[in-house]
Amino acid sequence: MELLSDAELDAALAGMPGWRREGRMLVRSVEAPSFLAAVKVLQRVALVAEAREHHPDVDLRHRTVKLALHTWDAGGITALDVELARALNPLLEGM
Repeated sequence: MELLSDAELDAALAGMPGWRREGRMLVRSVEAPSFLAAVKVLQRVALVAEAREHHPDVDLRHRTVKLALHTWDAGGITALDVELARALNPLLEGM
């Protein structure tokens, strides 16, 4: 899998509200109404990620969930990460 160019990544990010680039990762944070709601978000994220066999790095702090996407084998952001971010967006909207 090839890394996305800066132009390709900028174009992808233009259509993915909430996501941003942090170094070699796509990152998004959301705040849930409660800790249990944040855990439920993670459960839904896990189901989508597992079905795609591409898993985010996850950080859960009380009500805040931070997701970081990158393709380890490629050493940065690939189309797999953008596709997963797009698939996760409906789960994260309205948080």
